[in-house]
Amino acid sequence: MKEMNEKLASMLVVPVVVLDDAKDAEQLADALIKGGLPCAEVTFRTAAAEESIRIMTTKYPEMLVGAGTVLTIEQVDRAVGAGAKFIVSPGFDPEIVDYCLSKGIPVYPGIVTPSEAAQAVKRGLEVVKFFPAEQFGGVATIKAIAAPYTMLKFMPTGGVSKKNLPDYLGCSKVACCGGSWMVKGDMIKAGEFDKIEEMTREAVELARSIRG
Repeated sequence: MKEMNEKLASMLVVPVVVLDDAKDAEQLADALIKGGLPCAEVTFRTAAAEESIRIMTTKYPEMLVGAGTVLTIEQVDRAVGAGAKFIVSPGFDPEIVDYCLSKGIPVYPGIVTPSEAAQAVKRGLEVVKFFPAEQFGGVATIKAIAAPYTMLKFMPTGGVSKKNLPDYLGCSKVACCGGSWMVKGDMIKAGEFDKIEEMTREAVELARSIRG
């Protein structure tokens, strides 16, 4: 977990990807890598997710690919079987978290309350997803939860954009941010991979200007 935490933190921004067709996976991965972000959280919201992860990890083994919106243990197994290196869930599901920890799979459950933070700390987690970030108070809530749980860092996702990225990355309790503004579904469907590469590069430059 510690190694994965450090890898994700080094990215600063983790692109959250929804792929409706696995045929777009290779070009999307190529655009992200060329844009300077060899990383993706591929959400399990579509039937194409599993195959998309397999394509990305096969074609670009150097890329850090994880599975997001994981709701069941069966999805954990499918995602890892396809090559996912980490698991992200929208909420804190003890069954999923405990299963991943028992298998040595890096897992980032979503939390929004002190009670959920306590459950994460109890299990030795050091980084958790904060979702949906903007709807639950953003940086102010992260700071409030982090005050008693000093060992935790957060990966805010949900409503994060280039406009508020400075607020999030300016907070020392934020490890990295999950964002989809540079990989919007309509751009993927339209095959605008050059645009995705350009917006990814802009996101990287902005993130590095904030964190140095």
